[in-house]
Amino acid sequence: MATTLVFMEAAGDELSEQAVAFAAGLGGEAAPVAISSDEAYAPAAWAQTLVELAQARGAAAVVAPGTDRGNEVLAHIAAKLDQPMSANCMSATPGDPATVVRMRWGGSLLEEARVHGAPLLLSVAPHAVAAAPVSGVETVSVSATASDADRVVRVSETVPASTAGVSLADADVVVSGGRGVGSSEGFAILEELAAVLDAAVGCSRVVTSAGWRPHSDQVGQTGTKVSPDLYIACGISGATQHIAGCKGAKKLLAINDDPEATIFAHADYAVIGNLHEIVPAITAELKKARE
Repeated sequence: MATTLVFMEAAGDELSEQAVAFAAGLGGEAAPVAISSDEAYAPAAWAQTLVELAQARGAAAVVAPGTDRGNEVLAHIAAKLDQPMSANCMSATPGDPATVVRMRWGGSLLEEARVHGAPLLLSVAPHAVAAAPVSGVETVSVSATASDADRVVRVSETVPASTAGVSLADADVVVSGGRGVGSSEGFAILEELAAVLDAAVGCSRVVTSAGWRPHSDQVGQTGTKVSPDLYIACGISGATQHIAGCKGAKKLLAINDDPEATIFAHADYAVIGNLHEIVPAITAELKKARE
């Protein structure tokens, strides 16, 4: 009977329990394994431990929850075994090749793909399957064969989170800027509008890539996912990854000088024009209304 090794972040963790339920659906025996809580998180060393367990037991697959830690450890396993890894899987059918259905683009697309290689390396999209109670979780220590370098995680830089203003994740209103803002200085007019609305300031990935705003301000698939009452998108084209981060907004106001911008397809309200003229005008009118 084929064995599927399941990496559990912790006993009782819901996403880890979902991963076990997913593994059980592959057929054969699901063997949940957790790294001892005495071990400091070191993804390469943890991966080495799981690789040795998988090889010793002839595992047909290694499954992990689709979390930051689950995906990171599984990626190290894939590198050590020189095998492909499939992230955020919704379902999988073992075979040669195996077939997987996985979530892409923040959940807006389901991709069916064929995966060659063994063992299968799969992370499970959160809530793709229902969690089920798990018993018999094996707790292991990091393998003695893991190198000293792999056992150590080095902190190269610590960037303190900003505590000023309204939290991006909790804000009722978010004023967000993209490439169209033009520069870090250009965000001054967005910050002024945000101050009037008691809003948080966000941005698109291209802005953080340019160094105009810190990553903590990024809204999107690889940033913060927000669900405010109002999201004001200024100079944002509307890439799929950004929409994945703001699609929870109850209302979306888009300001862009490109009438063909993708963001307008998702907007409840659209203003076509120069944001450097429109945003200050909105701020001025709001200040007048509050006098």
